Amino acid sequence: MNAAPADQIRLLDLQAIDSKLDQLAHRRRTLPEHAEIEKANADHTALKDLVIAAQAQQGDTARELTKAEQDVEQVRARAARNQQRMDSGTVSSAKDLENLQHEIGSLAKRQSDLEDVVLEVMERTEAAQTRVTELTARLQHAEVVLAEAVSRRDASFAEIDAEVAKVTRDREAVAQVIPADLLKVYTRLREQQGGVGAARLYQRRCEGCRVEFAVSDLNAIKAEPKDAVVRCENCGRILVRTADSGS
Repeated sequence: MNAAPADQIRLLDLQAIDSKLDQLAHRRRTLPEHAEIEKANADHTALKDLVIAAQAQQGDTARELTKAEQDVEQVRARAARNQQRMDSGTVSSAKDLENLQHEIGSLAKRQSDLEDVVLEVMERTEAAQTRVTELTARLQHAEVVLAEAVSRRDASFAEIDAEVAKVTRDREAVAQVIPADLLKVYTRLREQQGGVGAARLYQRRCEGCRVEFAVSDLNAIKAEPKDAVVRCENCGRILVRTADSGS
């Protein structure tokens, strides 16, 4: 393949631009905010699960407290009815009075036991409420941390994307003046060679693979016509000759 020396040198300009675009893409992929967002998401998900579990426990203890208070109220109401019967004088049988007195005593003991249960459940209910409050606050903080990380990432995206747009316009300006066949070869090689399709021959060295040529090999390259598109025998990239290629 042949191409004007000026067009070959333009490949170096295009390569520099493409390398810049690759660097910007790598920077976009490896922003530290990506790791921050991943961790913040994991923390948020874990805390959300804990809040849900704590709320469920709070609901269970609240229902348990309601049931315990109802049990106390039922015993208290029965004791009050029995006391009212005794005080009314309608119970004339000594045995019935004795049974009522015995039941009132039993109900008083039952009420005391149930009130202890109420106190114990109340303590657990308060602890559950405290845990929900604490976890909810931590969840809200995690949401703020996540939102801030996303905001920083998006700001970096906007900055990088603006630079990519500018560099892409520069690339289009350079690429459109390079012959199509030369550009096609360069593009194919760039895909095959890790993003570098053309390299300068600088002081007897290929800047693509860093291999230094022997004098005889360098002389053979120099003997090629100026418009010959030379390839590096080591890496296969287009080897662009310039005034600094050495002797």
